[in-house]
Amino acid sequence: MEEVIIRRYAQRDRDFVREIAWETAFMGKPASIFFEDKKLLADFLTLYFTDYEPGSCFVAEENDKVIGYLIGAKDTAILKKVFDFKISWRLFLGIFTKGVLFKKKNIIFFLHCVMSFFKGEFKSPDLSKDYPATLHINLNEGSRGLGIGSRLINTYLNYLAQEKIPGVYLATLSERAKPFFFKQGFHLIYRGPRSYFHYLLKKDIPIYIFGKRLLQ
Repeated sequence: MEEVIIRRYAQRDRDFVREIAWETAFMGKPASIFFEDKKLLADFLTLYFTDYEPGSCFVAEENDKVIGYLIGAKDTAILKKVFDFKISWRLFLGIFTKGVLFKKKNIIFFLHCVMSFFKGEFKSPDLSKDYPATLHINLNEGSRGLGIGSRLINTYLNYLAQEKIPGVYLATLSERAKPFFFKQGFHLIYRGPRSYFHYLLKKDIPIYIFGKRLLQ
């Protein structure tokens, strides 16, 4: 295995990040399991971070190829404002102008998300006071379990501490990811229901929100 380098995100990494986001979007598996438009989903998952706050993003590179990333935001209030006013309309435009709603997988997924919404499953506590920052981390399947994720997390946490950010949180649907985040010093601060993948998994799964205080 070649030496893995952890470095800041650069614009040339954008396509790699979007590809990894697509290939890992279903709890580490490809998004094609539940969705059919790669560009739209990649925009939803990564556009804010790569295009509006690239300075808070980091990548893992092996042999000149990005094999993982951590994309973050120092202030989720800013993230939400940018997403609501600059990104969301692009996503809705894409849904209604590119035939996204005419694809069976997408229709089924959207319908289950709507049902989940009306069940109140998208409500979560306001964490902005104690945990203003957030992160998303993903690695190619063959790059997991090698300590690369820990290095990405540590690099990002050091960056946030230097920026005097008091805390950071993350959300995951992956049961397997829980031990990893506990190991990184995060603690579980919320657990809520999610039913929109029941039609694929034959069961409801929880969403876990982890937080870590950085300044005392």
